[in-house]
Amino acid sequence: MRVGNRLARRAPFYYGWVILFAAGSSMFARNAAASLTLAVFIYPMTQDLGWSRTLIAGAAGAGGLAATGASPVVGWLSDRYGVRLVLLASILILGFSTISLGWATVPIAFYIAYGAGRVMFASPIQIGASVVVSRWFVRLRGRASGLLGLFHSAGMVLFPLIAGLVIQSSGYRSAWVVLGVIVLAVALGPVTLLIIQRPEDVGLRPDGDKADDQAYDPTDATQRTAEGTWTLREAMRTPALWMLALGTGILFLLQSGINIHQAAYFRDQGLGATIAATSLSLNAIFLGIGSVAWGWLLDKIHVRIVLAGVALLMAVTSGLFATADSVAEALLYASLFGFSLGGLIIVPPVVFANYFGRGSLGSIRGVTEPFTSLGQAIGAVLSGAIFDITGSYSIAFTTYAVLGTMTIVLILAARPPRRPADVESAAAT
Repeated sequence: MRVGNRLARRAPFYYGWVILFAAGSSMFARNAAASLTLAVFIYPMTQDLGWSRTLIAGAAGAGGLAATGASPVVGWLSDRYGVRLVLLASILILGFSTISLGWATVPIAFYIAYGAGRVMFASPIQIGASVVVSRWFVRLRGRASGLLGLFHSAGMVLFPLIAGLVIQSSGYRSAWVVLGVIVLAVALGPVTLLIIQRPEDVGLRPDGDKADDQAYDPTDATQRTAEGTWTLREAMRTPALWMLALGTGILFLLQSGINIHQAAYFRDQGLGATIAATSLSLNAIFLGIGSVAWGWLLDKIHVRIVLAGVALLMAVTSGLFATADSVAEALLYASLFGFSLGGLIIVPPVVFANYFGRGSLGSIRGVTEPFTSLGQAIGAVLSGAIFDITGSYSIAFTTYAVLGTMTIVLILAARPPRRPADVESAAAT
């Protein structure tokens, strides 16, 4: 019997919180390939290697494109063989690919190494961690997902900070090696030893409910979910699935298009390296604060309304970025954008889980996640291309504000679907 199974049966508290910690360790570690981390490397790499910003950011785009093809397979593997296997392989690939970036001196080597890590970031770790938490929590899904976002936020703060410190002392090549070692040291043990696919596998129920707890009843309307009833085929026939997937993908286009270029943009504005680095830290800190706040809202307000609120804040702050030319504005807008990203990280996984249940959640996320990966890929390259052509990011940020506003309408139109059998049953009565 594995360590996790023994702990689950003997723990004096609900083992779902251990699952949250183990999944959170992978969310923390995935920031080795995050856009904010890459943002720290763009300036020194362009200076040392003579590469354009579009070329460097293109590695994130290439990884995102590859992730669009990987996500359906990852989703199927998560349901068929379990999240533990998916996360274990992902951490190993991410750790060693990050380490290898220390020796990447030509674009093709950089694209292969960083692209591999970016695939792990964008697909298996994102899907695996959020799916396993959604399976262990139903009533508490919003706040549990918010706490999961805190792990990601901590990684967003620490990975760029550590990278910046190592770059200053030993250069950016050493920084890549250090980040890769951290990935393996932090996440490999927890995902290997502690992850269990679902609470029922060890005789438990979601949220730690007892067998006679009315709150566990999957037909309870207060849970706002047809728990475990939707198959992948059924979900794919609903307009809501594709509307939510498209809306989420557009929002991640905004996220990538701004985050990757944020530090370089503020340096172009004459605000200096210190302010640029501080803005990244505030972005990450407020992502953590936002994760908890949006998670709390998810347990109080319909998930569709919460996601629309995330889109509204992202649209507004995207437009504000185009006007930032002072220290106060840079730090304020970075904080607001980070707060909105806290919602972007945790709200969509909860929306899909609440709309379609736990049964085939991995496979369902597998077919929707390519929209996220594609959005991130487009945003990373689009901002760099616009800068290289116009010498400014203003057009990019203004475009993102318009796209974010349009996405609000799309999300609000994605009403919760009803299975055909449920519609027939309602009509019969």
